[in-house]
Amino acid sequence: MKEKICVLGLGYIGLPTAAMFASNGYDIVGVDVNKKVVDALNKGEIIIEEPYLDVMVRDVVKSGKLKAYVKPQVSDVYIIAVPTPINEDKTADMSFVIDATRSIVPIVKKGDIVILESTSPPKTIDDIIVPILKESKLNVEEDLYIAHSPERVIPGKILFELVENNRIVGGINEESSEKVKRLYQAFVKGDIYTTNATTAEMCKLTENTFRDVNIALANELAKICEEMGINVWDVIKFSNKHPRVNLHQPGPGVGGHCIAVDPWFIVEKFPQIANLINLSRNINDSMPEYVFNKSRKILGTLKDKKITILGVTYKPDVDDMRESPIIELVELFEEISGITISIYDPFVENYKYLEKDVYSACKDSDLLILGVNHKLFKEIDMNKVNDYMRCSNILDTRNFFENDQLSNLGFNYNLLGKGK
Repeated sequence: MKEKICVLGLGYIGLPTAAMFASNGYDIVGVDVNKKVVDALNKGEIIIEEPYLDVMVRDVVKSGKLKAYVKPQVSDVYIIAVPTPINEDKTADMSFVIDATRSIVPIVKKGDIVILESTSPPKTIDDIIVPILKESKLNVEEDLYIAHSPERVIPGKILFELVENNRIVGGINEESSEKVKRLYQAFVKGDIYTTNATTAEMCKLTENTFRDVNIALANELAKICEEMGINVWDVIKFSNKHPRVNLHQPGPGVGGHCIAVDPWFIVEKFPQIANLINLSRNINDSMPEYVFNKSRKILGTLKDKKITILGVTYKPDVDDMRESPIIELVELFEEISGITISIYDPFVENYKYLEKDVYSACKDSDLLILGVNHKLFKEIDMNKVNDYMRCSNILDTRNFFENDQLSNLGFNYNLLGKGK
């Protein structure tokens, strides 16, 4: 008989995980403190955007395999998939993990499995999860099976990658690792590797730190190339012709709940050692201000100007705005007296300055900033945009537009990482 699974946190990771287990025959209890999420789910509806997830959720809710509550119910497996944001001082906010773990203490029983999926600082299992579960009066190390098994998925492809990607399971002991491995084998086609909990926690952080450090190199190169009057995108393109070189791409900053956050968890634990990681994070965090200053340089002054921004999500072709550097860029513009800001993003419904279409957003604009390279933006009639704008200035932070084409239309085209 299959275990009953309780998934705590029904966001971008928890809900797809719950739906995936439910579609493979498990009875799932979905838990979220947001009653709006719970009510929608019990109607077979979702409030996040992810390809095919709405169909899967509708089917498993209709079949009775997935039901949502605001509080956990007695189950055999508890999967904690709640947010772990960063505080203003760049330390991890573990309050959601703590609350979720504490909420199952009254109902956890001998033989249950407890899995932390939330990305967390090293030693979270040892220093937070296990001590809280000991409040249940169980002999935790012997009575429960506890592990960390971080997700490795990308928005837009979550359901595919949950199945196809390799996975790591780190338990408090070997038996815990094997129990959790067998559970995920219900739908994971990739390899599942077992290790200890702290190693699994560090693997997740290291994977995103690797990407963050390499993006920081690209962003620093962009600044250097501008100073030299050359094009960083050419430098990267030609350097990557080397068989052992694979430079990342620069941009207006790094967003999302992984790359922009996870490295800080390492810095928090080892501030005297994680020097490269800390520096890389600061370089990437500096990019919104760099774009802001470049905008001011293009226009001479930002006072009484209109700025139009294309894209406000943290990456292309998704609705996810978590830690988006464009949000910080908007906040910098808001500090300028008399400035007008307009935004067009077809993936976003609720954000300030949003316009219904790109042409309304560009009306009487002095500068158009390409912040996110949504594929849909390729369909924009740039000749029409030029007619709507007051001054035909473009700042492309993603090497998205064709320079020659826009120049022929009369635009003053500026590219992040390219000097004049």
